[in-house]
Amino acid sequence: MPVTVRACGAARTVTGLSLLFETPRTRFLVDCGMFQGPKTLKALNWEPFPYRPRDIAAVLLTHAHIDHSGLLPKLVKEGFRGPIHTSGPTVDLCAVMLPDSGHVQEMEVKHLNLRNRRRGRGEVEPIYTANDAVASLRAFRSVPMDRWLEFDELPGVRARWWNAGHMLGSASIELEFQEEETVRVLVSGDLGPDCSVFQHDPQGPEALDHVFLESTYGDEDKPCVDHAERRARLEGLVREAMHPDGALLIPAFAVERTQEICWDLVTLMQSGRIPKAPIVVDSPLAIRATEVFLEHAASLENGRSVRRALRSPLLQFTESGEQSRRIAEMEGFHIVIAGSGMCDAGRIRHHLKRWLWAPEATVLMTGFQAEGTLGRLLLDGKEEVRIQGETIRVGARIRQIRDYSGHADAPELAAWLKARAPVGGSVFLVHGEPPAMEALAARLTADGVARPGQVLQPALDDTFILPKGSPARPRDAARRRPDPAAAGRPDWHNKRAALLLAIEDALEKAPDTAAREALMARLRTTMETH
Repeated sequence: MPVTVRACGAARTVTGLSLLFETPRTRFLVDCGMFQGPKTLKALNWEPFPYRPRDIAAVLLTHAHIDHSGLLPKLVKEGFRGPIHTSGPTVDLCAVMLPDSGHVQEMEVKHLNLRNRRRGRGEVEPIYTANDAVASLRAFRSVPMDRWLEFDELPGVRARWWNAGHMLGSASIELEFQEEETVRVLVSGDLGPDCSVFQHDPQGPEALDHVFLESTYGDEDKPCVDHAERRARLEGLVREAMHPDGALLIPAFAVERTQEICWDLVTLMQSGRIPKAPIVVDSPLAIRATEVFLEHAASLENGRSVRRALRSPLLQFTESGEQSRRIAEMEGFHIVIAGSGMCDAGRIRHHLKRWLWAPEATVLMTGFQAEGTLGRLLLDGKEEVRIQGETIRVGARIRQIRDYSGHADAPELAAWLKARAPVGGSVFLVHGEPPAMEALAARLTADGVARPGQVLQPALDDTFILPKGSPARPRDAARRRPDPAAAGRPDWHNKRAALLLAIEDALEKAPDTAAREALMARLRTTMETH
């Protein structure tokens, strides 16, 4: 039996990365991420795994972000009993991120079941609970970086973690399969940009058989912005947002993005470049993650400065729900940093309900916004959006700063792959939306980094044989999950929301009651005839 791989996630979409590797002697996962974005895509989290969890010998984890680690508690809950190997900082971050993920799911399901009961529908269960997540933490094992490791449960396999420069503890994982022939594979994980302020530049080995390369920003060429320029841009955006009766809302990922933004805001205020104002970090996860960052500050670039800023009295941390709700009572200009970064969950949503209609408010996007998320709808200029069943007309300014990205852009991805040469077999593009993947594939070929036909873009559950030094060969896959090609696009839930907004808008613009009643009659007739 040859070495094979199955794309169990992040296949032609950005989230849910998981790769199943199999050899004649063992089978294991690299990452086990949660799907995020449109409801159709998130529904895959409730689908059965395309394998039996009890048959998986181990998980090798690149980093702690939920789209790479978020289904690990489900894996353990459903029978996985092996170890989860990852870097020390990732172990610490997962210890706060996974229980938080379980808690979020419990709360979301609680509200969903309340709506379902009102509609006469059955109740649903969370994918896993906070307690399930805590139980999964017992499987985590810390590994050193830059050293070949062998594991009893993975006979014939060696692994080595390389710094990926994406976030605290992030890694690319090199695999060596020692079967009839030695096959060398590299999974990039998420790669950081060249201008990262927190992280050191990504590293990796040379002379590989196959590479799995992330492609989040595969269609973009972002200019490299140094730290001074980034702070200057943030300064300008804060000054523009300042209104005596307003607020600056910053949806931000709780891990690393929030800490970077806090560092820059505190430094700008302490130096007098922007007026001092309350900075509220309204995220229990971000609060706990900040403690992990303080523990590992020595491993970061500018670690001392980061530690001082994160301990500044300018920062206010709100832990409880009651404290979060009291933010609405604050008077005068203030800044609120809350998750989630794509505005599709978390406390940022009730702050958006409070402020999104108000012209004196500003919403500042700081990270990638996947298709179908509320954050993407706002960036796309939607005049109305729906939050928790309520229609809100967008009156706030929507701004974006892209200098906090934790992902390499297309030239950086190409340069990273070129440094891994020669790659004798295939280059698999994962963790990207189709336009980004196609653009990156074209760039790699045009620049001579990859040979014609060498770059593959697997769909969900595609399976390949990985030979030594030659292209991967497709293999039939059993137990495919539903609609993998369309799952990452805006789905019928998004279209329903858009239709409801359009109906409300048309009714408001109708000249009189008779016109409104005529419009509703036509709509009712259309529904009754279908």
